[in-house]
Amino acid sequence: MDLKTATALRRLRLVSAPEAVSFLLLLVCSVLKRTTDFNAVPVMGAIHGVLFILYVLFWADAWNRARWSPGIAALYFVLSVLPAGGFFAERRLKRAAEDAVIASRARREEVAKA
Repeated sequence: MDLKTATALRRLRLVSAPEAVSFLLLLVCSVLKRTTDFNAVPVMGAIHGVLFILYVLFWADAWNRARWSPGIAALYFVLSVLPAGGFFAERRLKRAAEDAVIASRARREEVAKA
């Protein structure tokens, strides 16, 4: 995995959890708006909107650079529209990054032994 691909995946991973948190907070604010006089929906909506746009941009970049299959790309997109899906996306991306590091080290050791 080259540096640009790793960076694209890391950016997607780093925006996944905050996007999920903002989505959950937006849902809470929506309920509070209907049940109380508290109305933070405009603020949380704007925050979530920015984070969602960043997620989609980073998702598209990661899909392009990592050359995901359409199924994997669809999975990460569907996770972005589920309330807690960003947490699962972050965990899966972190695991993939760790696997890539392990594979890279193994290749480096094989080259050094040869």
